[in-house]
Amino acid sequence: MRNARLLFDAELATGTLDPGALSAPAVRAVTRVRGVPPRAGRVAEQVRFKLGNLDFESAVVDPLLAARQAVLGSESAAPPRFLIRVDEFPHYQAADDPERFGTQAFERFHEIMADAGVPYLMAVPPRVCRQPLSPTTTGSRPLDESEVAMLSRMASDGVSFGVHGRDHRTRFSSPRRRSELCGLSDAETEQLLDAARAELVRHEIHTDVFVPPYNRFDARQLGALAERFAIVCGGPESISLIGFQRPPQWRGDTVYLPSYAPVYGAAAEVLPAVQQMIERAVGLWVPVVLHWSWEADSDFRDLERLADRIWPYATRWEDFRAAIERSRGDDG
Repeated sequence: MRNARLLFDAELATGTLDPGALSAPAVRAVTRVRGVPPRAGRVAEQVRFKLGNLDFESAVVDPLLAARQAVLGSESAAPPRFLIRVDEFPHYQAADDPERFGTQAFERFHEIMADAGVPYLMAVPPRVCRQPLSPTTTGSRPLDESEVAMLSRMASDGVSFGVHGRDHRTRFSSPRRRSELCGLSDAETEQLLDAARAELVRHEIHTDVFVPPYNRFDARQLGALAERFAIVCGGPESISLIGFQRPPQWRGDTVYLPSYAPVYGAAAEVLPAVQQMIERAVGLWVPVVLHWSWEADSDFRDLERLADRIWPYATRWEDFRAAIERSRGDDG
């Protein structure tokens, strides 16, 4: 029911939909919470996703849109609500290559988004380490003055923030297993999360959104995450650990918000998908994920084109948070 309230939040908020319609079979079918598949099933879904046999449009957009049409009929058409997440600042390689991944390199990205009036959420690791892809290297530094100043500027410009682990150091060297969280005990998981949040609070960053480094965390860690965060994000890499899940969805006491291609990728790849959903008037929450360092390859020209198209439909994360609270309903 909470998922159904999220799906029809705009219509419920304006009183144009009778809450009783949320019990319709078409709605229940697409909002039912799916369990975490066994390992073999998750691996199969990951393979299908990579091969293009499990995709965002047919597995997420089409079923949710069909449910809206079943209940709303010709009134189902509405603007999409894009939730834009950006990974990450400071960049996880800022210590190793500050010229390419440092504050000055990032500044152009923020200027384009701010000038276009595009609200977004920045995933923030509270510490920066050297050789983050080496699990045997140790140590990290706190944010430096330029990084703190940029975060303050972003906050003044209306950017939202999410906790992006502690320092983005992987615990595994294999690219297929990179994660800062997977394999930690319950106590270790809680300690890492609490330390990361406390460090960001020292920089006046208060957030209830978590963005897992490398998009990976163990399914059993969702409990510790739900105790601390209202929103837990994910991505393509999450499929092998959580399964392919339809966003947004309540899982226990948190809302899980994974993003998948083609709205997860470089701006040049995201733009056609965004355009299609605008034309289809899908009326859905659509999580979009960008990586600012990827946009430097085109000198941010692709980002400029995307920002120019997406800004009227980009939703503030605070508005999504308010919708989450409304979706709790009487069972909140």
